[in-house]
Amino acid sequence: MLLEKIKQDFLLILKEELIPAMGCTEPIALAFAAATGKDNLGCEPERIVAKCSGNMIKNVRCVRIPNSQGLTGIESACALGAIAGDAKRHMEVLDAVTEEGLMNAVKFLDNGLCEVEYLDSLIPLHFIIELYAGDDFVSVEVRHSHTNIVRIIKNGETLFMTEDLKEATAVADRSELSIDNIFTFAEEVELELIEPFTSRQIECNMAIAERGMVGDYGVGIGKVIKEVYPDNIQTKIRALASAASEARMEGCDMPVIIVSGSGNQGITSTVPVIVYARENRIDDEKMRRALIFSSLMTVYQKQFIGKLSAFCGVVSAACSAGAAITYMIGGSLTQIKDTVDNTLADIPGIICDGAKASCAVKISSALDAALFAHSLAMQGKAYAAHSGILRGNAEETISCVGHIGRVGMQPTDQEIVKIMIN
Repeated sequence: MLLEKIKQDFLLILKEELIPAMGCTEPIALAFAAATGKDNLGCEPERIVAKCSGNMIKNVRCVRIPNSQGLTGIESACALGAIAGDAKRHMEVLDAVTEEGLMNAVKFLDNGLCEVEYLDSLIPLHFIIELYAGDDFVSVEVRHSHTNIVRIIKNGETLFMTEDLKEATAVADRSELSIDNIFTFAEEVELELIEPFTSRQIECNMAIAERGMVGDYGVGIGKVIKEVYPDNIQTKIRALASAASEARMEGCDMPVIIVSGSGNQGITSTVPVIVYARENRIDDEKMRRALIFSSLMTVYQKQFIGKLSAFCGVVSAACSAGAAITYMIGGSLTQIKDTVDNTLADIPGIICDGAKASCAVKISSALDAALFAHSLAMQGKAYAAHSGILRGNAEETISCVGHIGRVGMQPTDQEIVKIMIN
């Protein structure tokens, strides 16, 4: 039986992580910070300077911004947030953009009033938005997670500062996250406590998946997958999850319930579970418990890697979805852990080269591996411990993959950023 404190911690983790966001989370984070800066400035800015870490530049430059009629880039995100956004809506800040606000933001951009500077920081998710109007100046600094404002300065006076600028300000204790504890939580938690989280995941993430299948986004990957591959459940899972991502990356204004700060991870960890459950007529309660299992598994894996790195986060999310499907159909704890190991024996080498429409095809590839890993595990087959990076148990494997993503791939990340900027 799970201790009450662990249950409450896990519920708080879900509250912190499973939030709605429009579009790719990095440009939305910039827009949120810029809108916050405007509120503290007390008027619209006359000039903006955005100082961004390499990972922020990498993840903003290629994606279309919601409610912008196709705008892309750091300058656009900052201008939209400061001119037309509503900071009170947090990661849905650009839901407030009106036609007039968009026109004013475009005029601001056309006049070259937003500048971007490279922020040489060891923190992957780190940026400072500076807003100027007349003699007034406001600076908003964000570190570690997308809405984690650590400092606000106006005209040299510190209006707000967190106690420790080195760490993110997550409230929930994540120290008890483990496959065993996540499994027990998913089994024992009262259904009414997780229904609000799962209902939003089902509603939002499936809605954008269905929009992606019929809309004109990117290369139309969902439709292509359905045309090229056999008509089965694996194809449907890959098509819908990929279509949701492609729509999101191409500026669809529908919200996604994110996890670990990522909409793509939110999509990848949920859509496969929902589609699998519906196709196999698995009861609603078991599906919801599997969704929570998948979400917490994604958070668990990503805590070793960090919000942004050169390691593609949908690998962790796909691994979680595969393990959640194993859980959902009654697989043992051993089979769940074998699904994790089988997945991480296959695809830990997928790099993150920024947020963009082609993230959708990485989701398709990652889910293909995770579904195969699940099938192997259900047949009692798993790759041997201590082969390659696999360790003696799945938790150790997850930790080692996290070390590779956070530490080992730092030079890779720097080279990716150089290539993209140059």
